[in-house]
Amino acid sequence: MDERGETPAGGFDVDLTNCDREPIHVLGQVQPFGFLMALTADWLVSRVSANSADFIGFGPEEMLGKPISGIFRGEAIHSLRNRITLLRGPDAVERAFSLTLIDGLPPFDVAVHFSGSLVVIEAEPASADELEASSMVRSMVSRLAQTDGMTAFLRDGARQVRALTGFDRVMVYRFSDGGDGEVVAEALRPGIDSFFGLHYPASDIPVQARALYMRNIFRVIADVKAVPVPIVPQLDPSGAALDMSLCLTRAVSPIHIEYLGNMGVGASLSISIIVDGKLWGLFACHHYAPRLPSFAQRSAAELFGQIFSMMLESRERSETALYEGRARQVADRLMSAVAQDHDLLSNARWLGDTIFDTIPADGVGVYVDGQMTFSGLTPEPAAFAAIVAMLNRNAAGQLFTTDNLSKIMPEAAAFADRAAGLLALPLSRRPRDYVVLFRAEQLRSVRWAGNQEKHVEYGPHGPRLTPRKSFEEWSQLVRGTAIPFNAAEMRVAEALRKALLEVVLRLADSANEERQRAHEKQELLIAELNHRVRNILSLIRGLMSQTRDSAGSVEDFIGTLESRVHALARAHDQITADRWAPAPLRDLIEIEAAAYLGDRRDRVRLSGPNVLLTPAAFTVLALVIHEMLTNAAKYGALSDSGSVIIDWKVDAEGSLLLHWSEIGGPAVVAPTRRGFGSTVIERSIPYDLSGKAEIHFRLSGLEAHFCVPSVHVVSVMPEAARADRPTPPAPPTPELLKGRNVLLVEDNMIIAMDGEDALRDLGAEVITASSIGRAREAISLNDLDFAVLDFNLGHETSLPIAEMLAERGVSFLFATGYGDGLEVPERFTDVPLLKKPYSGATLAQAIVPALEAVKAG
Repeated sequence: MDERGETPAGGFDVDLTNCDREPIHVLGQVQPFGFLMALTADWLVSRVSANSADFIGFGPEEMLGKPISGIFRGEAIHSLRNRITLLRGPDAVERAFSLTLIDGLPPFDVAVHFSGSLVVIEAEPASADELEASSMVRSMVSRLAQTDGMTAFLRDGARQVRALTGFDRVMVYRFSDGGDGEVVAEALRPGIDSFFGLHYPASDIPVQARALYMRNIFRVIADVKAVPVPIVPQLDPSGAALDMSLCLTRAVSPIHIEYLGNMGVGASLSISIIVDGKLWGLFACHHYAPRLPSFAQRSAAELFGQIFSMMLESRERSETALYEGRARQVADRLMSAVAQDHDLLSNARWLGDTIFDTIPADGVGVYVDGQMTFSGLTPEPAAFAAIVAMLNRNAAGQLFTTDNLSKIMPEAAAFADRAAGLLALPLSRRPRDYVVLFRAEQLRSVRWAGNQEKHVEYGPHGPRLTPRKSFEEWSQLVRGTAIPFNAAEMRVAEALRKALLEVVLRLADSANEERQRAHEKQELLIAELNHRVRNILSLIRGLMSQTRDSAGSVEDFIGTLESRVHALARAHDQITADRWAPAPLRDLIEIEAAAYLGDRRDRVRLSGPNVLLTPAAFTVLALVIHEMLTNAAKYGALSDSGSVIIDWKVDAEGSLLLHWSEIGGPAVVAPTRRGFGSTVIERSIPYDLSGKAEIHFRLSGLEAHFCVPSVHVVSVMPEAARADRPTPPAPPTPELLKGRNVLLVEDNMIIAMDGEDALRDLGAEVITASSIGRAREAISLNDLDFAVLDFNLGHETSLPIAEMLAERGVSFLFATGYGDGLEVPERFTDVPLLKKPYSGATLAQAIVPALEAVKAG
């Protein structure tokens, strides 16, 4: 039995009278767009579809029991054997394109797989499609990789599948943990209804159907009204039917046909989305007329589906890893804080403020040693005590969660507006003390695709689930439930539980030690803070003094002082920001220098390659450079009319060598005492980075040499001279083409989709054509304001379209990948030429002169 559930792809493909059996097929039938043949291990024909004579001239009676060598060419059999040797795993399928099976007949596209001990061969006439699947999918994947955010990723995936297959509607359908599903993204032909946001109940897709979706990830129904073709013989001598679970041409059950007919669908296609070894969802496709994408297109779509699944899994894992990484930092802070102050464990407000950053909730209740504290939306104390008693019975010392507390405690319905769901973290080996996170009732309207409360009825095909005759959405207001805690939040909660439990168990022996250690750290931080504040105050005072001496008016004084204070703030951002990516040394020095010198920062001369440092080294060097510039401004070359020369290089071992020299300033005398700043300069790099630092107080000016080991030098990047760096084009104005109809003629699908997005960003209504014929049709049907023409369209050019537009007075531009070497006819030499690849900004720059020419005319 081939179980296909009632989904946006269209109803049950399943005979429910046999739902206790393993998934096999629908009574041995195939769709008539191809033929099927099953061979024994001796390559004798065991089964064949009844329509085989329509394709190869041999009927079932002529083939059954005969060797395949008497039917197919020897070269074809050799190719098939080679494909079979590549099969790995029980569900593997191999394909061959344009294979000549019989002399004198056109070639076939062929798929082979094992079904038990049989080899199943499926073939359909080869199309003239010269699609190169790997190149096409590579372009699709490249575009998909550039999307930002999960919503855009899913939406663009649907658009890519629709562009490749040509179906009227392509949906991304996602399963929830409870089994029901939702249409989370959609791409559709204009003029048809949207299914976006519709839900489908878990009963629509039985367990057997999901198992088959995992095995056979691609399914196409070319023509809903086609009459299926039987397999001959239907059963083998032992009475067993052919397992057709992996067959590409497998027929469709009558109930599935009825469902699709009710929807008005003429063809459907589905691609499984499998993430982390589980069925995440489907690409579900509809077409309102018969449609069979070519074998190459289907192979490309299947490959794209597999790569899409891997990219989706990677994105979800990246998001989860980022989230859990932040959560681990919170857990560390929480554990350290509680270890220092046991009373924080009973401070519900503090716990809530700390935990809610990583596990969103509406309230928190804490139960420790019989004492209860609350923060946010929580039940009353008596109700919370009852919840703790329930947890003691059910939680068994482990995490416990529910998104519908009233199902476990009916009396909880009275406070669902404050605590409909919870996540409990036990804090002791015995289930006694808890931190409980609460989520309030999440009222939401669920849009079901028809009433989900279906029943088994006697339909035209016997007792089974009859598909719904109406597909009007049916809304239900969900009450008494909260947003469930997801798997990542549960993992974070478990980490928090273990961290808190460890603290509680060790607290009695280590509390005093931790408090003493925290006190010492606090003293050190206070001393460092005091030093920082004194330096900042001194620097601001110096800035005010220098600004006052040079300002010509009060307004100049205020403006100059404000700009210098802002520069100082940016410099300190470089020191204190949580930078986890490598950062350039030059930017660090320039920002610090700007804080002191403003427009005269050329008194600090820099020379060296574009070195990227690790975050640890960047932070240490920021402190060192800050102190060096502070001392230079207070006592050294920058306090007078001198200059500071800073040059650096990377030696053969990859270490950074930085040299500091001051010239033209006052005579330098070594200080008689070492303050905190001097300590930072002399000890930070050796202590924190295992490097070297040397300071020489010479009469002509201070000199310093620093060595940062290669382990902290990420790379040396090439860098053009700053004066030669091109100025990026200004961002396109969204109003540039607002209210205008724009024709885009482009024969490459991916480039066309990029062009559509760029034009829409400029406010245009876009009509796209891939050939001269379709462009002519678009011109005749639409009132156009502008056009972007790809000059080369395969073996022809867009010059005929340019002639039509010129006759109608519609301005346009040419886009080309040939650059300046393109030869344009003389009558079109004034037409703007846009070089590929182009962005929204460069497109806007090319459009502006064309529009201005229209206004001038």
